[in-house]
Amino acid sequence: MAINDDVLYRKSYTARLKEMGDLAPDAVNAFHTFSAKAMAPGRISGKTKELIAVAVSHVTGCPYCIEKHVGDAKRKYEVSKEEMAEAIMVATYLKAGSSMAHGVNALNAYDETADDVLYRGSYSKRLGEYSNLHEDAFKAFRHFAQEAMKAGRISAKDKELIGVAVAHVTGCPYCIDAHVKAAKKQGATKEEVAEAVLVATAVKAGSAFAHSINALNAYGE
Repeated sequence: MAINDDVLYRKSYTARLKEMGDLAPDAVNAFHTFSAKAMAPGRISGKTKELIAVAVSHVTGCPYCIEKHVGDAKRKYEVSKEEMAEAIMVATYLKAGSSMAHGVNALNAYDETADDVLYRGSYSKRLGEYSNLHEDAFKAFRHFAQEAMKAGRISAKDKELIGVAVAHVTGCPYCIDAHVKAAKKQGATKEEVAEAVLVATAVKAGSAFAHSINALNAYGE
């Protein structure tokens, strides 16, 4: 395949993924087995898992993953464009929410608090201080959060499962705590939460694997 060094992403480049199977066959086969099991319908439907994957792909910023999971969601499960958009907006809120949540750490750092513990659930109570520090923006963010997470074409429960998955990708402990509890309140079981986490794990791993294409292109022949 001819490679243009100035073009970093092409759909056709995914053909090179099979080379990874030759270079590291055992690990690649194990990855594919794990990914298939994580994405298989279980306590969470295949459709919802693909919506989770679409959301996570927009957080990892992997164009190959976006192409694959949007395509699978549409073709396999007849996900509508509106449902796709709602999943992406949940991801957008969660990614913004991770930054906002860590604003409490910024407040603690600025105030030079003596506490040696960097993360406490109780620190989240400080978020309200932003309503005084930047009222208009904080109010707009809260409104965005409500709109993104309210039930629409995707149920509130499934949106919270998407939120749980994305929170594990952003690595935000405040978000994990808040969205696992919110998912439970919406009726999600521990098994469903576990499945959502494993979809996130598979898709995040898939992003790294997909970018092996770029490594192969950079390495050359």
